[in-house]
Amino acid sequence: MDEYMEFVGIGKYFPGVKALEDISFRADAGRVVALLGENGAGKSTLLKIMSGDIRANEGSMILSGKTLSLSSPQHAINMGISVIYQERQLIPALSVMENVFLGALPLKNGIVDYRALRSGTVKIIEKFGLPIDPDVQVGMLSIAHQQMVEIMKAYRRDSKLIAFDEPTAPLTDTEIDILFDLIHQLKAAGKIIIYVSHRLKEIFQITDEIIVLKDGKFVKHLITAETDEPELIKAMVGRDIGDTYANLSRNDKLGDVLLEVKDLTNSVIKGVSFTVRKGEVVGFAGLVGAGRTEVARAIFGADPITSGEIIIDGKVLHSHSPNDAIEAGIALCPEDRKDQGLVLWRSLRDNICMPVFEKLKGILFLKTKAMEDLAREAIKKYDIKTPTTDKIVIELSGGNQQKVILGRWTSSLMSTKLLILDEPTKGIDVGTKAEIYQMVCNFAKLGIAVIFISSELTEVINVADTIIIMHNGSIKGTIKREDATEENVLALAMIE
Repeated sequence: MDEYMEFVGIGKYFPGVKALEDISFRADAGRVVALLGENGAGKSTLLKIMSGDIRANEGSMILSGKTLSLSSPQHAINMGISVIYQERQLIPALSVMENVFLGALPLKNGIVDYRALRSGTVKIIEKFGLPIDPDVQVGMLSIAHQQMVEIMKAYRRDSKLIAFDEPTAPLTDTEIDILFDLIHQLKAAGKIIIYVSHRLKEIFQITDEIIVLKDGKFVKHLITAETDEPELIKAMVGRDIGDTYANLSRNDKLGDVLLEVKDLTNSVIKGVSFTVRKGEVVGFAGLVGAGRTEVARAIFGADPITSGEIIIDGKVLHSHSPNDAIEAGIALCPEDRKDQGLVLWRSLRDNICMPVFEKLKGILFLKTKAMEDLAREAIKKYDIKTPTTDKIVIELSGGNQQKVILGRWTSSLMSTKLLILDEPTKGIDVGTKAEIYQMVCNFAKLGIAVIFISSELTEVINVADTIIIMHNGSIKGTIKREDATEENVLALAMIE
């Protein structure tokens, strides 16, 4: 009998939030089933139930005829379920082979049999054709190769079901091709594959069926080959959002130069010079490793510079630290919002107020009412989905986490002049992406200068007024939006 996973009436409730309600569908072996929905649709909650991390309040999961009652992630693994999250579950200090066989190390006379360990790992590496050394420390591997180690772990366990949570978010196109080849092999081996992604292009590349969730409820089951992007978007957001870029209300009144970067140089970037005017959106395009993030971090004072000048509003930024940058009116929404942008175990309110704690000090304590007002201002302004300002940020969806960062830098107590957005739509659904594009245009209308960095070339070309193209730490060209095409931008991005 072929394996299958069936979800029957799954419901999950948190204080003040109904995360899932009556979710029912089936995923069969040898098929890749996508879980699709806006941020907050319930995808992550369902994965956590599937992995044994949390328990459903209602309903049941049936794996190949057996009703599951999972008590922990280890219990789920023992039952044949592996969930590969964006945050990898690996031990960096251990080797690839030790991670692959963690919990089941082969023993000989009571000690680890490294010959058998290496042999077993090499067999899996060779099966999938992976360029990975079994002896290397996992912490030394690229993110893409670490993800492959996670897949090897799941295969070694002989997992019946393997779920992927936004697996391509940190990967290059070449690495995505390797990942998809691995998934095709797992599919051919009769595994049940559940695939979560916001990238519609890859949904059509890799999946056979699509389950659409919205606001914690099942909306639609679709056969991938029989649908298209407009139908998916309408199912996800509940409306036809039309041509997202054509519908943007843009700023058409640029002011004087606000930011001038002259010959900025450090260990990664080389002689970078450009300007950004008040109310202008300047996009940065380039291949992975081009130096876009390093430019952002250097301007914000997060990375040292060896030479060059940063001039903000006519004044040279002499000192170089994030605090100095913030004082000068520079704000950064970093690429990795979880590790660098947020304090995940603190409340939404605390995260919003962090840059202005000095302004919120009372005689002995922080002014709690002022903090509450500031948090509610951000919730209203950006439509952050949360039952309370006390909500721990790690419990928010990716899109709402991004809105918290935006709320922090654009609160009424901040005087942000330059807003740097590094991959602001990474891991975010199409509906929220459209919201963020309009937010960027709204910032520009307020006279804020915006630097917009994205690996999605289409959105850089369509959101930015001016596109700066980088390669290997240097600027290779600058193109206005009306003259930009994917072809001419890519041609510059690939110049040696």
